[in-house]
Amino acid sequence: MNQLIIYLTFNGNCREAMSFYQACLGGELEFQTIGESPMAEQLPEKIKDFILHATLRNEHLLLMGTDMVGEQGLVKGNAMSILIECQNEAEIQVYYQLLSRGGRTTHPIESTFWGALFGGLTDKYGNNWLLHCAKNQRLTQVEAAN
Repeated sequence: MNQLIIYLTFNGNCREAMSFYQACLGGELEFQTIGESPMAEQLPEKIKDFILHATLRNEHLLLMGTDMVGEQGLVKGNAMSILIECQNEAEIQVYYQLLSRGGRTTHPIESTFWGALFGGLTDKYGNNWLLHCAKNQRLTQVEAAN
């Protein structure tokens, strides 16, 4: 296996959501609409501005998304979370604050029994995020300050 990629499905608001994630996480964002795809002629005019494929990429992240929802419709649940392994305490605080805007916090950032920082939230699009900063990364930052 080369890489696991997070691929999110939205219900007509993929452009808005992926732009929000770019504002929170940085990176290059690309969109392909249904109207720009080879299948444009086969689909209704009203969905041609929907996103067929979105890609947000930075040095450490590949997040993809689409507005293409199957016949069952979009069903959000708690069976999946996006985990960000943060490099330091400042980074975990920034991502938590940015991603929780308009959403709800589910687990405040706190020190864990294994010595890491950990927090969780559900963003305004209904996606669950977990943020983690390993013990050795926290110690490195503290040692560097001394």
